[in-house]
Amino acid sequence: MSDEAPMSGAPPGDLFAELQWRDLVHTATEELPAVLAREKLTGYIGFDPSAASLHVGSLLPVMGLARLQRFGHAPIAIVGGGTGMIGDPSGKTQERQLLTKEQIEQNLLGIRAQLEPFLDFGAAQNPARIVNNADWLTTVGLTDFLRDVGKYFTVNAMLAKESVKRRMGGGGDEAAGESDGISFTEFSYMLLQAYDFLELYDRYGCRLQMGGSDQWGNIVAGIDLIRRLRAPADEGRGPKAEKRAALAFGLVFPLVTNAQGTKFGKTEAGAVWLDPRLTSPFRFYQFWLNTDDRDVVTYLKYFTWLDEQQVGELAELVRTDAARREAQRRLAREVTSMVHGPSALAAAERATKVLFGGDVAGLAANEIEEIFSEAPSSSIGADALGGDGMPVADLIVASGLVASKGEARRMVDGGGLYLNGVRLSAGKRTVTTDDAVDGRFLVLRKGQKNHHLVRIAEA
Repeated sequence: MSDEAPMSGAPPGDLFAELQWRDLVHTATEELPAVLAREKLTGYIGFDPSAASLHVGSLLPVMGLARLQRFGHAPIAIVGGGTGMIGDPSGKTQERQLLTKEQIEQNLLGIRAQLEPFLDFGAAQNPARIVNNADWLTTVGLTDFLRDVGKYFTVNAMLAKESVKRRMGGGGDEAAGESDGISFTEFSYMLLQAYDFLELYDRYGCRLQMGGSDQWGNIVAGIDLIRRLRAPADEGRGPKAEKRAALAFGLVFPLVTNAQGTKFGKTEAGAVWLDPRLTSPFRFYQFWLNTDDRDVVTYLKYFTWLDEQQVGELAELVRTDAARREAQRRLAREVTSMVHGPSALAAAERATKVLFGGDVAGLAANEIEEIFSEAPSSSIGADALGGDGMPVADLIVASGLVASKGEARRMVDGGGLYLNGVRLSAGKRTVTTDDAVDGRFLVLRKGQKNHHLVRIAEA
C-alpha cells in the first residue's frame, strides 16, 4: 500500500477527486463531493455471501471502503446474511439458488477474513465495522415491514428498474442468457436493501452507500426511504420552503470489464478467488500478469494504491515500450502482495521465473505440479530410474518431447535441452530418482518455452 495515502483518522481529504482521477465515479448524488470534502462520513458497501470467498471482482468495492477509511471516513462492510437468503436480481438473468443459513454463516467467516487486511478495525478514530444484515432482516415481522417500509415503494417504480425489466419477459432461453422471469422473492430485494440503509443510518449514522453501477436504483431507493422516514416533519413544506438538505448520499463505481469482452475475473479455469485455497497466489499473480495492454492502466487505477504520477509513468511505458510489460508486472506485484502478503508474492515470482526457464531448485513437488499443470505430461515408473538410471536421451524420447535419440543428442550438443531448468551438457548423462523433485517430478524443456512434466510412478 502507498505510504502517501491518508491513513485512518486523518482529516478528510478530497476523496471525491481521488476517485475521479481513478475513473471510479460512475454516478453520484449531487451534494456528495462537497459533503465529503467538509465532513467525516460513515459509508457502507454490501457483499454477497453466496460463495465461501470473495473474487477479484470484489476488490473494487473492497478498495472503495479502504479508500474511504484512508481519507478519514468510517467504512462499514455489510455481509448480507439476510439478503443473501433472497438474492439480488441485478445483473442476473436467472434466479439464483438459495443458500441455507448454515451455508451463509460458513461463507461469512471466510469473507470477514478476506476483508481484514484492507480495513483497520482497531483504529482509534473511524474504525471499520463488519455487520450482518441478518441481525435485523431475520427479526422484523412481515406485517411490520410491509406497513413501515413497503408502503413507500410503488410497484410501477420497481418494475421500471432495469434489472427487473430484463427478467420480466419469462420463458427465456437460459443458454442464451435470456430471462426466465423473476420471483416475488427477488423482486422484493430493493425493499430489503433500502431497509439496510435505513438501519445503518439509525444505528451508526451511516449516510453514504457505495456499490457497482448496477446498484444505483437500490441505493436511490434507500436514500429516498431515509428522507421519507427521518426528515423533520415540517422540512421542505410549503411553496416558499428552502430545498431540504440531503440526509443520505450514494456513489457507484463503473462495472469492471476487459478489452476482450469477457467478464472480468473469469478465466478458462473459472473464477479467480481471493482465498488461496481456491486460487493459489501463483495463479492469482499470473491472472494480473496476463492483463491486456488495453486494460492494465485502468486496473492500476482501480486496484492499487499507486498515485497519479506513478500510474502515469507506467501508462507511458505501455504506450512506448509495451513489450516490457512493466505495467503488468507492477500490477501483479501490488495486488498479490496486498491480498496474499509479501511472502506469497515472493513465491509467486519465483514460480513465474521457473515457468519462463528458471531453475526448479528449492521448489516443492506441489509447486512444480501447479506451475506446469497446463504443460504436456507423461509418466514413467520409478524402477526405470533405479540403479545407474536412464540415459537422458531415452527419457526425452520416451516423453515425446523429441522424436528420436539422434535428435535428442543433437539438441543436447547444441545446448537446447534442459532438465529441471538446468541446461544439459554433452556426454552420457543419466537420470535417476535423485534428480526428481521430491521423488515425484522431472521437468524437461526444449528451447525457451516447450515444457514437459514427467511424473514418477511408484514401482
